[in-house]
Amino acid sequence: MELAKVMSKGQVTIPINIRKRLNLKEGDKVIFLEKDGSIVIANSAMVALSQVQEDFAGEADRLELKNEPDVVDLVKDVRRELKDERKP
Repeated sequence: MELAKVMSKGQVTIPINIRKRLNLKEGDKVIFLEKDGSIVIANSAMVALSQVQEDFAGEADRLELKNEPDVVDLVKDVRRELKDERKP
């Protein structure tokens, strides 16, 4: 368990052991989440990545993407469609 003091402006220094566990560097942002009646602090970039992974779960199967060349072909197709839409 780690302890930190809240300063007059609500600032708290995150203890080094916690920063290491969350892989936090200077300039990173943290997010405060309510979970089971408690507040949890997390690395916001990791939370965002997890959310994107969850949101895209199953999309590769749905789009029948089985390998990297399939993804490259899909990107080329999308770029071609976008280019065609921009033509007058």
